[in-house]
Amino acid sequence: MSPESRRRKRAKPSRSGQQVVRRTRPAEVEQCDCPACSDADFDPQNFIGGLVAEAADLVKADDPVEAELFAAAFLSAGDLAGEGFTEALNDGMLPAVAEIGTPEALAVLLAVDAVREGTVAAAAAQRLADEGVAAPSWASELRQPVRVGACRRFADPAGSASMLVCAFERAGRAYGFVVNVDHLDCDAAADIVFFPAHALDEVVTTIRQNSRRASVTIAEESLDPAEFRWEVERALDARADHDQDRDPSEFDDDFEDEDGPGYHMLAVLLRARIRTLPEPTRPPAEHDADTRQTTLGLLDMISQIAGQAQQIQTRAGRRTAGRKLPAKRKKSGPIAPIYQLKVGLRGAKPPIWRRLEVPSDTSLADLHDIIQVAFGWHDSHLHVFETAYGDFGVADRELGYRAEAPVTLEQVASGVGDKFRYTYDFGDDWAHDIVVEKVLARQPIAYPRCTGGRRAAPPEDCGGIWGYAELVEVLSDPGHPEHGDRLEWLGLASAADFQPARFDATEITQALTKRSG
Repeated sequence: MSPESRRRKRAKPSRSGQQVVRRTRPAEVEQCDCPACSDADFDPQNFIGGLVAEAADLVKADDPVEAELFAAAFLSAGDLAGEGFTEALNDGMLPAVAEIGTPEALAVLLAVDAVREGTVAAAAAQRLADEGVAAPSWASELRQPVRVGACRRFADPAGSASMLVCAFERAGRAYGFVVNVDHLDCDAAADIVFFPAHALDEVVTTIRQNSRRASVTIAEESLDPAEFRWEVERALDARADHDQDRDPSEFDDDFEDEDGPGYHMLAVLLRARIRTLPEPTRPPAEHDADTRQTTLGLLDMISQIAGQAQQIQTRAGRRTAGRKLPAKRKKSGPIAPIYQLKVGLRGAKPPIWRRLEVPSDTSLADLHDIIQVAFGWHDSHLHVFETAYGDFGVADRELGYRAEAPVTLEQVASGVGDKFRYTYDFGDDWAHDIVVEKVLARQPIAYPRCTGGRRAAPPEDCGGIWGYAELVEVLSDPGHPEHGDRLEWLGLASAADFQPARFDATEITQALTKRSG
């Protein structure tokens, strides 16, 4: 279930006109041959045998959310198949899984029971446990209580769209959800974003920043858990009703791709989480499909938020992957050469880059500091180095980051032409491509140093590449209604003080030398 790539997909309009993140249906869903999906006789050898075989990795999984998403994948596909799936699940599938009687079968039953009420999974799992079948290590975590954090709603003043944001914690592991709600589409959920809860503050900051840049005043409201549950259930139920009218081929974009779990998988998981909240005091919302409206360009800002929060979620799902890390240079060995690096800011037009000379045995932690100085960043956000040997940053088990301090530059880039990526601020998503241009002999001068480059780096928290382009446009137009506000935000007296084309290699080298000293 874990995504293997951070590449953001191009957004496409939903029926309401809102931009949503494109997703691709996983192979196991496309090949589903359960009775509800295929109208065929139930065959445990085909479907159930394959399902249990796919659960082999779950037995060794560390985080139970992997098991929950595994179950959500085929449960959501069955739900979309229409009536009869629940009956087939209880009368055929789950009993057949239990008959296999292996640890993998028990893992499937436990995963299904965790995300779906009203099934025979719990009883079947208990029977296997009583028979001595070994349970996965995460089974005990699933029995722990789920606790809810602060629940919030962000809404535009016109009442056309809102975002419901909350995080849930269980056994020390916490994840958050953002539900994008289209109030002009029967209050239906348009998208769900899933992310590690420690990034919640960054997600909320992104919402606030993007609303300001889009010149949209967003109202922020705290909800008690029962009211939050009512709002989420209304959105999910309306979306489920709409999905009943959709052609099955339309669902191909709503499951999982390399960017992570899609809407329907996350809807199953989110329903499991909100069932732990208090029952709402008011009755469920009624859904009248005749009230549906079609809107164009519905808060494009929301699509930006969804895409940026999706980046956070995607990083959370990554695993430490890649080849075995080469051994570090021995202190008794020859002196390390100098790497000439070109560090370019991805997506910048005109290009923004720095040419740096750095000892090859520089640690990635020090390289992070060097890049911060070279680009004028302030080290106030998270960062990561993505290499062929895995992801390195401040060690974080949930994000899959290994500690960067013990790893050197030459361990992840062995010579000329080697490339890797450095990303700073997962909200604005400043991605830097780093390439080794030359390997030089060390000279009797101070390192690191900057020997070339182009243009000033964007200011912090300006909204990524698209936000920076807008900032440049606003400041170049004295008549723009936001011109004064942007100058004040930057602390500048005049637009003449904003010099995006300015670059001074000597000044950067002096700053690097001061840092080293």
